[in-house]
Amino acid sequence: MTTADDQQRPASAAVPSGGPARTELQTLAVRLRRMNGEINRLVHGFAGEQGLHATDVQALAAILDSDDPMTPGRLREHLGLTSGAVTACLDRLERAGHIRRVRESADRRVVHLYYAADAKAAARSYFRPLAQAAEAARARFTDEELDVVLRFLAAMNEELLPLRSPGG
Repeated sequence: MTTADDQQRPASAAVPSGGPARTELQTLAVRLRRMNGEINRLVHGFAGEQGLHATDVQALAAILDSDDPMTPGRLREHLGLTSGAVTACLDRLERAGHIRRVRESADRRVVHLYYAADAKAAARSYFRPLAQAAEAARARFTDEELDVVLRFLAAMNEELLPLRSPGG
């Protein structure tokens, strides 16, 4: 959420906190936490509306974002959950009509996870305001500036990967 103070100050300016001026890195951390908090509120709202856990929504996002068909094992690694917890999550998602489990391989032990088309449409509808907000924010930047933002986000994701808890 942007404050009136944030709107009047250039993005690179430090944000006062009642004490010493914050560094640009501190300002960046605050803004990332605020954005993460707003997105988490949306995720929790969707989860509640769908009768899911927030982890279930993270699983759906992982299935949607995966370049290759997602498997329960890869999902376990991605979410940092036990096999039993992933099975329970997938059972909830399948029961609620959000995913399909498909055995497509010659090896019948391999299960691929797919986001169900109707559920994907419901998620798109729910998260449309987030997409519109992202588009409105994106419109404030040149293509060159957006390239820098995308590089930064990619670099942050790379730096965060080793910080996952053991087993996750």
